[in-house]
Amino acid sequence: DYELCEDWEHLYPVPREDLINLHREHLLHLLEMGDMEKALQLLQRIEDPGVCLAISEQSLDQHPNLAASHFLADYLTAHFYASLTTARRNEIQALYIGSKMLLTLPELSRVNYVHLSSRPLLMLEQLLMNMKVDWVALAVQTLHQLLAGQEIGFTVEDIDSLLSKYAEKALNFPFTLKEKRS
Repeated sequence: DYELCEDWEHLYPVPREDLINLHREHLLHLLEMGDMEKALQLLQRIEDPGVCLAISEQSLDQHPNLAASHFLADYLTAHFYASLTTARRNEIQALYIGSKMLLTLPELSRVNYVHLSSRPLLMLEQLLMNMKVDWVALAVQTLHQLLAGQEIGFTVEDIDSLLSKYAEKALNFPFTLKEKRS
């Protein structure tokens, strides 16, 4: 049905908003089906960059599944970086990094942290509070790789500071040891 609508679009004038809605729904359908290759082809077929940007942003704002969010954040960053406001750019990059962090977690545990996908530092803190040290190690490694040369509202130093804070708390004993009397 989407392809038929695309054919109609080439034959008859379609209002811009209807065109955006059509392509957005088609893109979300392809992403939900896991067909990233066809989704990319669809975005490449759209000739107007403004329409393509609107479709990509609106699709991301629909909060699709993890893989789709990761794909859209990556696409927007790669193709429309200069067109985005600084705040929106930081938001999209944080979502990209958060989704990448989620993908390092065991599949069954992702559901517990998916609501934090746009807040990677908060996700890292939650992992620390839940004592998921092995997962934290993978997440920190991923963060260090992704943050190289990027500005998204936090830095490697912020991560190190968070880790130091929780390491200090882990060594803090709330009681004093009593001397044993003989």
